[in-house]
Amino acid sequence: MSTVIKTRLIRIGNSHGIRIPKTVRDQVGLTDDIEIEIQGAQLIVRPSGAPRAAWSVQFRQMAAQGDDTLLDATPPPTDWDDSEWEWA
Repeated sequence: MSTVIKTRLIRIGNSHGIRIPKTVRDQVGLTDDIEIEIQGAQLIVRPSGAPRAAWSVQFRQMAAQGDDTLLDATPPPTDWDDSEWEWA
């Protein structure tokens, strides 16, 4: 079920904005960081996902599939590697 709320655009300097009521903000989980998507003549406003939030799950899936190996061969050691690093 969708909810329709009528509101007006407000001027903010040279831009415009909308006021989102607290109850609506809380219901959909909006915080200070949001994403706005344009689909045709519609704006979709949603919470911004945390960057890299699902990386740990994806890395586990890659490891389970054996798809977590380096693509490049290990480069040969350099003089710097030999003189500066302590290899345990």
